[in-house]
This record gives sequence, C-alpha cells and structure tokens, in this order.
Amino acid sequence: MSLDNGAPQSRRELRELENRRTPAVVRTIVVRRPAPTKRKNFASSLLSFGAMLFAGALLVGVSIPANAFMADADQVPTTKLTALDGQSVAVSADVASATTTRAGFTVTSYAELLRARYGNRSYSYTVGAGPVQWPFPYAVPISDGYGERVAPCRGCSSFHKGTDFTPGAGSAIYSIAAGVVSYTEVSDSGMGNNVIIDHVVNGVKVQSMYAHMQMNSSPLHVGDVVAVGDFVGLVGETGTAIGAHLHLEIITSAGQIDPYAWLKANAAK
Repeated sequence: MSLDNGAPQSRRELRELENRRTPAVVRTIVVRRPAPTKRKNFASSLLSFGAMLFAGALLVGVSIPANAFMADADQVPTTKLTALDGQSVAVSADVASATTTRAGFTVTSYAELLRARYGNRSYSYTVGAGPVQWPFPYAVPISDGYGERVAPCRGCSSFHKGTDFTPGAGSAIYSIAAGVVSYTEVSDSGMGNNVIIDHVVNGVKVQSMYAHMQMNSSPLHVGDVVAVGDFVGLVGETGTAIGAHLHLEIITSAGQIDPYAWLKANAAK
C-alpha cells in the first residue's frame, strides 16, 4: 500500500528508491612511478675519474725527486769527495820485460803406465817335444800375461796370476807335464770349469791349473794319472772371463808364478 503523496510505505520500496536515486561511485587509482635514475652511469663515471686521478698521482710520484717534498732542514747535505794521493810502485825494467815461462809437463794415466810396462811384452815361443811342453802343440797368441793390469771386467782381478792363451774356442788343451789330477771343478763362476794337476819337475813340486774350459769338456777326475801331452779339456769362457781363452797358472809352494817365464825356462824347444 502507498500513501496519497506517492511516498513509499515499506522498507523495500525505500531501499529500491534510494538505489535508483544514488549513482554508483567508481574509484580509479593511478600509480605514478618515478623515472629511472642514472646511478649506474654515475658510478662508472666516478670509477673512471678515480682511475685518472690515480694515474696522474703515480706519474707525478715517479717523475719528481723524493727530496722535492722534503723541507730544507730535512735534506741531507751533499758530501764532497776529497781525492787522496795515489801510491806508485817502481818496477825494474828487467822484471817488466821478462816473460812468464812454464815448464812443460805431460799427464800419464795409471792404465798407460801399466800398458807401457806390461803391454809391450813379446810372447813369442817355439814348441818342442820333451818332459815339459806348452799346453798346445803349436804356438798360439797370448792375450794377457802375468802381473799387474787394469781389470778387464767387473770382478776381474787387477793382478793377473796366470797367462791367457787364445787359440780359439773349442781348441784342445793338453797337459804340460806328467802328473796326478788333484782338483776338478765344474762351475760357471770364478775360474769356471777348471782342473789342477800336480807335477814334479826337476825335483820341485809344482801344480798347473787349466781354467775357463768349456762346461763338462774335461774327462779328468781327482786321482787320475796323466802323461805329458794328455788331453785336459776344451778352450771355453766359463766363470769370470771375457772371450774364450785358456787361463794357465803355475803354482809353487810360494804361490803363483809367471807361467810364461816358467815354460820358457823349462819347456822343450
């Protein structure tokens, strides 16, 4: 129901009337952002300016003397050097004109001394038939004699106690005199495969050793009786040896003596 003057009679009608009369308010928020700053460019410019200042200061520091920054009172006074009277030495004219002379000298090594003493030996000999003979029925080269020497190998002695005959590997070796075998050895060290025979020559007991023979090439045993010229073994290179050769030793009660000299004195010619 409504009144005569047209006014609304209920709350609903009043609310609808109010909504029709009041316009809706629309709010618009505008956000303003400040323009970007040039901080980065400013920092770069500041760094470049600082580098220029440093370079300028460095240039000034190395070009201006250090005493330019010192006060007059701080500067060290310059010391004047005073020339001293020199000394003079009088030299005799004979001394001044003399020339220095040195006595001539030469250096000879120990090996050269031994070579001069032992290396020029002559080992020539002739072979004959008799109670004492050479270990080969013909003359053969001798590569090393009895006495001092330069050790030819590691483990070799510097004093050679025998005479080395070099007829060639495999050559037959013969007993130098009649006797009895007193020692045999089959070895690949020291004297290698070797045999010792006892003799009595001119009433004197001597022994002959045949060393470095080929392995197992000797048929002799301790106690065997041999005659002069009997087969002993074959030339080899067993034990401490360089090259195939017969190492022959002559041993007396006084020890080893020179085999070459002994054979020259006792062997048949």
